[in-house]
Amino acid sequence: MVIADIIVPLFVPAHRPERFAKAAAAHPDAVILDLEDAVPAEAKEAARAAMNCAFTDLPVLVRVNAAGTAWHAADLAAVARLQPAAVLLPKAEDFNVVSRVADAVGPVPVVALMETARGLAVARALAAHPAVARLAFGSVDYCADLGCAHVPEALLAARSELVLASRLSGLPAPIDGVTTALDDAAAAADDARRARTLGLGGKLAIHPRQIAPIRTGFAPDATEIAWAERVLASGAGAVSVDGSMVDEPVRIRARAILARRGGAAG
Repeated sequence: MVIADIIVPLFVPAHRPERFAKAAAAHPDAVILDLEDAVPAEAKEAARAAMNCAFTDLPVLVRVNAAGTAWHAADLAAVARLQPAAVLLPKAEDFNVVSRVADAVGPVPVVALMETARGLAVARALAAHPAVARLAFGSVDYCADLGCAHVPEALLAARSELVLASRLSGLPAPIDGVTTALDDAAAAADDARRARTLGLGGKLAIHPRQIAPIRTGFAPDATEIAWAERVLASGAGAVSVDGSMVDEPVRIRARAILARRGGAAG
């Protein structure tokens, strides 16, 4: 699976190698070995030493500590040795920093994690960086930076900007931030569904229980599938379906819905 196909990547603390295989067994689309927030300062070195990709055939990403921290350089050196599927760069907000990260890790692509107002302000420039394979949204840190609540209406503009920045640079749709409620499957599914309606293409998971609800949220429901099938059965040109005009842009959306279902797109 390539970075573009990842819908649900699951975080696991990199200093807990006994959890690596368990994370993969939960069937996410990728496993993110986390060197940053999930790892206390005294365990950073052990976490770097514990990292490996041998526990799974899934893509393995590594979230390093941000540029300017005491651990950043050593993290990049560990990534360069490991050669995972991608490096997740937190608090991405500087084109030159992305270049230095890319130089340090070699051919490993960068997923730029947008977590600050400064990062959002340069999202289009970062999306255009040749080393950046995808954007992701660090919504909790973003809210902390802005002093706003972690609620949909406060995050709408940021999510929409990341979708637009990705599209302008031809990147896959960005990965949405986490749902902080670990035991609320409905919240995870609702958040994923909302992200999909805005044009995001995936969502970060912080617990295995969130994987299935997130997939549900990103999959079209029966009503959408039935509508898409009626649209594609309507023929060519401009016609009426369910009292609404249908032309080629509408058929493009219908094909995308059926593609997400996994069926033929007609």
